[in-house]
Amino acid sequence: MTQRVDIHPETPQKRLMAQTAKAISDGAVAIVPTDSGYALACRLEDKNAVERIARIRRDDSDHHMTLSVRDLSELGVYAKVDNAQYRFLKAYTPSPTTFILDATKEVPRRLMHEKRKTVGLRVPKHNILQGILTELDAPLLSASLICPDITQALDDPALFPDGLLKQVDWVASCGYLETEPSTVLDLSGDQFELIRAGKGAVPEQLAEA
Repeated sequence: MTQRVDIHPETPQKRLMAQTAKAISDGAVAIVPTDSGYALACRLEDKNAVERIARIRRDDSDHHMTLSVRDLSELGVYAKVDNAQYRFLKAYTPSPTTFILDATKEVPRRLMHEKRKTVGLRVPKHNILQGILTELDAPLLSASLICPDITQALDDPALFPDGLLKQVDWVASCGYLETEPSTVLDLSGDQFELIRAGKGAVPEQLAEA
């Protein structure tokens, strides 16, 4: 049976964030709030949970998922970052932005881009997600809450359809949460590239490119 906790959006309860982290650590597929809307989430090493999320979204590849970390020091464990990239990341994190970077050996190969060996990483700004990451003391693997058979916006857990809830184990709700795609920036090449303009700030030099 799916469990749900209602976390206050402005003064989140540490106890409920800890319960959410414990559920994820124990293998749950969870729906959690992020700075770009609700997302499906699981533990990085949990291959079974990753496969379940792919089935919910009907994805044909695991590398569509994003790795969320608490800060730049943790990001450096999972991505190869040079001085120029670090300066850029420091200026644009935390934020609702996904950064494409070369992955380190700490990232399972199934989560990398097949040819480029890159991974999408985020340092989120959302207070509840940061709290869950702190309690989990580990990165979180996530994917946007997209279900092919559901046409309405999935922005309010109180209105999530039963068909979705039956496929997940845990819902961390903070009420209505506006959904807007994250900005995606590719920092893996010689020239940084804007892949998608979204909620995160777009650097002026990339917006003009």
